[in-house]
Amino acid sequence: MNSKESGGLSLSAQLIQELREDIIGGRLLPGTALVEAELVKAYNASRNTIREALHQLDREGLATYVRHKGVMVRRLGLAEARDLFTVRRTLELQAILTSRPLREYQSDRMLDALEAAELAQSREDWRAFGTHSLHFHQHIVGLLHSPLFDEFFANVAAQMRLLFSIAPDEEGFQRPWIARDRHIHDLLSAGRPREAAEAMASYLDDSENRLLDLLSAAKPL
Repeated sequence: MNSKESGGLSLSAQLIQELREDIIGGRLLPGTALVEAELVKAYNASRNTIREALHQLDREGLATYVRHKGVMVRRLGLAEARDLFTVRRTLELQAILTSRPLREYQSDRMLDALEAAELAQSREDWRAFGTHSLHFHQHIVGLLHSPLFDEFFANVAAQMRLLFSIAPDEEGFQRPWIARDRHIHDLLSAGRPREAAEAMASYLDDSENRLLDLLSAAKPL
């Protein structure tokens, strides 16, 4: 997890990107303490860079300061979950409804994410499965051709990963989505955006309801 020179990004921006990816990848779970001394070693960064990155994660809603405990990966509640799905509907449905038949490279990116999810499924690695599913939806947003929306949705995906972690039965929660993701891809590939949008709207409704039920049932920590 060492920070590397990449694409002209500042060290702080690189570190934020790595931390965000570790959250999306399920390597940093809600409630995980983000201890400066440990992060300095893990990410090969200075304390000042670590502090700057933690402040940014706080602004992005991925970390929070807990009294007497320090900075921790954030736990999300019902209001945050509803807000995330409002954002997802706005971005993903707009991306689909304004899309044209998928170009080869767009289809390939989505299929790569789906195939990676299926491989994770075969290995019963449900954490990785959820990550690859989020990548698929990142490529849906990519149909808007907006670097700003791409960056914004990366943060949304990281917060979605924090929600996934509340599922006591991750396999039971994740398993139904792969067939629905592939159906959405196939509709897009066939140039049927309205049907794809309807499928996506149903998908997001069901996903939101499942997660809200889990949040409502979860015992406060």
